[in-house]
Amino acid sequence: MRSIEIVEVGPRDGLQNEPKIFKASDKMALIANLVNAGARRIEVASFVNPARVPQMADAEEVLAALPDGEAVYIGLVLNRRGADRALATKVHELGAVCVATDTFAMRNQGQTSADSIDIACDIVAAARAAGRRAQITIGAAFGCPFEGEVSPDRVVAMARQAAASGAVEVALADTIGVAVPADVAALVARVRAEIAPLPVRVHLHNTRNTGLANVWAAVEAGATTIDASLGGLGGCPFAPGAAGNVPTEDVVYLLERSGVKTGLDLDALIGAAGWFTGVMGHPLPGMVSKAGRFPSAQQRILEKVGQV
Repeated sequence: MRSIEIVEVGPRDGLQNEPKIFKASDKMALIANLVNAGARRIEVASFVNPARVPQMADAEEVLAALPDGEAVYIGLVLNRRGADRALATKVHELGAVCVATDTFAMRNQGQTSADSIDIACDIVAAARAAGRRAQITIGAAFGCPFEGEVSPDRVVAMARQAAASGAVEVALADTIGVAVPADVAALVARVRAEIAPLPVRVHLHNTRNTGLANVWAAVEAGATTIDASLGGLGGCPFAPGAAGNVPTEDVVYLLERSGVKTGLDLDALIGAAGWFTGVMGHPLPGMVSKAGRFPSAQQRILEKVGQV
């Protein structure tokens, strides 16, 4: 049976675009619920300018309070200052970000596209020197909110540079949710061929309702890791129209029903999404947590005793 790794990004990407500032205790409860559901790689915070992303101002507090040994904790960083902050905590892995276009790179992190990949590679080197893991995500890999279409050749070149840095994986991010399955399949296949045996991860947004189809296209093309956010919450403050991530529970339902193991407990995820909805105070985009799993628990019990 095939298996796919899920990186849970809800505590970072899920919360960073919300107008509400969440208490560290709520973030801790969210992470605990995710660990209980089987999440073993979790993006728990970003080490960015708190004036620009106030929802992540408590990154050090959250990391200090997290229990050891339960999961790999990832901290997103955009520059060396953020990397140094993250490395002063017990974070296990740095998530460096570069961007495929100049306009979005300048809006997102005050760097040109070329500078962003150079800085991301420097962050990987700093993490390795500190005995930590690091990976690189290429933002706006499928389209830019400011410049429109993005050349796949540009993304492939950035992926080659990222792979040469010593990163543990390279991720392709559909930051604004413009990709369709054909785009995802083609780019994942090209990047995978260029950087093998290094793994390819994908980070998909569901802005135009193609997110789950894109997940399947990525898996079929050879991606080994999928980012997802509990309830489908998320977005980028600096990318107009960047709606939520693919919902973790929806991705797990899709993959497990298709014979692909994820290691996550769907019932626990549905329960966690219900709890998270109450914390957020508004409905979340995820569908499986609303509709329920199939077969239902009662149907599964009847099947086991031979009554169905």
